[in-house]
Amino acid sequence: DSNTDFVLANVLDDEKRSQIINFVVQLQQEDGSFAGDEWGEIDTRFSYCALSILSLLGAMDRANVDRAVQYIASCQNMDGGFGSMKGAESHAGQVFCCVGALSIAKSLHVIRHPDLLGWWLAERQVDSGGLNGRPEKQADVCYSWWILSVLSILGRVDWISKDKLAGFIAKAQDPQDGGIADRPDDMPDIFHTFFGIAGLSLLGKLPQSKSSPTSSSTSSSTSLAYREIDPVYALPVDVVVRCGLSAQVFKGKDGAVQERLKHYEVLERN
Repeated sequence: DSNTDFVLANVLDDEKRSQIINFVVQLQQEDGSFAGDEWGEIDTRFSYCALSILSLLGAMDRANVDRAVQYIASCQNMDGGFGSMKGAESHAGQVFCCVGALSIAKSLHVIRHPDLLGWWLAERQVDSGGLNGRPEKQADVCYSWWILSVLSILGRVDWISKDKLAGFIAKAQDPQDGGIADRPDDMPDIFHTFFGIAGLSLLGKLPQSKSSPTSSSTSSSTSLAYREIDPVYALPVDVVVRCGLSAQVFKGKDGAVQERLKHYEVLERN
């Protein structure tokens, strides 16, 4: 298929592709979870990574997706958030992994009370305008990605103050070397620079593209002022479209869907 051809072009032959798929599939456990390696650590991060890999390689049918979905659903807590495993504390990074995996599996319907999850995420915004990963923690630029990506998938980005968050990210940029730190006045690094830019993209705070991000033509994708980021795969939207990658999202307020998400399967907001 188109996404497999694109990803594997001049990189992997059929044998190597099969080896990667087999490696991922054999890490799935009886309960549907995925181990990170042969040593057996279980974490919902690995569920997201596994399903993302299989989607990129056009091999979702090789895993027990229903069981993977059931396991992820069991990791949702009473506060609406998700943890690293069943019964673990809710954490914004794990919420992205779980919701992102469910989006790829086209199983967002298993999320119990999406509004409760959206409210838990919105409560992560603090007085500085930044977002934290758990209650009572400091704001950190990286959560601009982990939280905004989920709110985008849920159609609830409007539940936070976008201007205040954008201001927090801008203040975290070092005026001398240009990098972005975890918070204002800290040392910038490449990790937070990536997630800061990704957050600004999801906020729509980067200059508008010169052409539609969902266009599949090479000429239009190379004429973009900025390449918009996809909240499910953390790849440029034009790459996701060109690869033919699929996922699922909720409609936003008043039934609207962000332009960058219109190529996905769209669910009614509940």
